[in-house]
Amino acid sequence: MASALLLSSPPFFSHHPNGKNLVFRQTTSFTRSKSIRSYRFDIPFRKSPEISLHSFRLPTKILAGTSENPVSDELLVGEDSAVFDVGRQQISSWLYFAGILGTVLFVLDVVWLDSSTGYGKAFIDAVESLSESHEVLMLILILIFATVHSGMASLRDVGEKLIGERAYRVLFAGISLPLAISTVVYFINHRYDGVQLWQLHSVPFVHELVWISSFISFYFLYPSTFNLLEVAAVDKPKMHLWETGIMRITRHPQMVGQVIWCLAHTLWIGNSVVVAASFGLIGHHLFGVWNGDRRLALRHGEAFEVVKSRTSVVPFAAIIDGRQKLPKDYYKEFLRLPYLVITALTLGAYWVHPLMQAASFRLHW
Repeated sequence: MASALLLSSPPFFSHHPNGKNLVFRQTTSFTRSKSIRSYRFDIPFRKSPEISLHSFRLPTKILAGTSENPVSDELLVGEDSAVFDVGRQQISSWLYFAGILGTVLFVLDVVWLDSSTGYGKAFIDAVESLSESHEVLMLILILIFATVHSGMASLRDVGEKLIGERAYRVLFAGISLPLAISTVVYFINHRYDGVQLWQLHSVPFVHELVWISSFISFYFLYPSTFNLLEVAAVDKPKMHLWETGIMRITRHPQMVGQVIWCLAHTLWIGNSVVVAASFGLIGHHLFGVWNGDRRLALRHGEAFEVVKSRTSVVPFAAIIDGRQKLPKDYYKEFLRLPYLVITALTLGAYWVHPLMQAASFRLHW
């Protein structure tokens, strides 16, 4: 949890009046003192009948870290991202997840994708009536999706208070998902309809550069896979304050991933439709940087300010200027199941590109 402080330093000892050494072990209990701008860590004495609890305080400025005194990996205010404990998983939860996923796909097909029963084609037709320019239509579709997606994200606190976390997640996904699919399908179907600005397909190593860039972009794009059960509202959705893994590189990995993906595809396709799509998508995610920080600050308060002080929006900036100190075994933060899932899905998405294109063409959007 964002309110937890993970301390991994070894036990320490103190001399007790009766002559015995007391062993102190740090717990993850984390509270904030209201009278002093500091944090308090509750540390129980062990093997002591007389004393049960002891506290000490660390000033906020020590937790935040500076270029002269970079934060240690032993002090985490945010959550350790991408942790997946197999022993804590329940088969029933994943069965619910599979059932919810199947239900969502079925409803999506009937209500939106199927030309005889769905409203997807009518939505695209209505948008197409606004302009004959594919570039303008691409921007309009992105604007509609961005307005709904970011707007509902901004209203999350209010919505969850009214109808609950799970119900609001279902409502959020139920509205955002059809709009996202419509935008993606329109892009796939019309990505070569614009004015050709350059053609680099025959240039050596461009294909390899685009492929590697796209692969890397997915490691940034999908931190939501850190907890799929929350995405499907099987577990109660939470607004997490992740701090490890990809977050050490950039506090806004989705924005960075979207920029990398857009630049790679714009380089490869090289026409005006892709330029328009990239402009809209990057603009949306840059707004998300501001809006995301604003929402995290409202939800997590001073804990977010600590995380913000030792992370950066620009990749590697906090590491370079010394505010973020990478652990010696930093690579282990990526050797976790969610990142392996991202790897598998990214490779799978590349190999099924022809199937995705064929499915989009059949919709005639």
